[in-house]
Amino acid sequence: MGAHSIWVLEYSRSPVHPVSGVFYGAHNQGTMNLPFAYILVKSGDAVVLVDVGHDAADFGGQIANSIGVTGWTDPEVVLGECGVRPQDVTHVILTHAHFDHIGGLKFFPNAKIFIQKKELESWMWILAKGSRFRCLQAGLNPADILYLTQANIEGRLELVDGERENLLPGIHLYPAFDTHTAGSQYVVVQNGKGDDRIVLSGDVVYAYKNLNGGDDNDPCFVPPGLANGSQTRLIESAEEMLGMVGNDERRIIPVHEEQLSKLYPSRVTERALTLVEVCLADGERSRV
Repeated sequence: MGAHSIWVLEYSRSPVHPVSGVFYGAHNQGTMNLPFAYILVKSGDAVVLVDVGHDAADFGGQIANSIGVTGWTDPEVVLGECGVRPQDVTHVILTHAHFDHIGGLKFFPNAKIFIQKKELESWMWILAKGSRFRCLQAGLNPADILYLTQANIEGRLELVDGERENLLPGIHLYPAFDTHTAGSQYVVVQNGKGDDRIVLSGDVVYAYKNLNGGDDNDPCFVPPGLANGSQTRLIESAEEMLGMVGNDERRIIPVHEEQLSKLYPSRVTERALTLVEVCLADGERSRV
């Protein structure tokens, strides 16, 4: 128990995701099952989403279909498993701007949105470079960048420049620049005193194998295969995250990790989606 409740909410999945996209250098190793999820954090009166999934009805849905993503479920249903409505969400923290992390913004009209300034600037630069640079646009729905402009006009967008301590009490933002994307960030939730931290890694870490190479006895960092930045920076950022949690890998929460349901209390919903309960605040009712 502590100050925050955290749930990982699967909203879709790809049963045929290339292994090489998740683990650098894993060429010709076929496909894997990859959950797609976002994270709900309840903190006092604040209802926070870390990333927001995508919208199956727009170009993000076309990207999803092209990589075998199936079973998309409306946020009304996904969040309803925790007694939350989309209009209840007060804050959205975007770890980066790939379609499956930013494309659902339109479902949360009352939320203040936080993204790294460098992330937005980098995508504007890439879009301005023209079609010859389109490989850098992998995973991007340009309409999502336009939506950020609309949110700014409405006074709902805040660009973060590097570290942001206590965005909300006990919720901190840290940059992971030039990793998965140019302006990626991750979230640290301080759930008590001392080292009681949970790291929400975004796609800087897809799975625990990125942290240990699949060998707990002789661990080795294996960065994600999909990166606009550098594999070296991915490893350095993963090491930084581990240091924040006393090298306890279980306190790093990668949303694409299927093993989360074996490490934390979980259940499968009527839509065959997994709900993982990482921790509960004092007085919070379990949703598992």
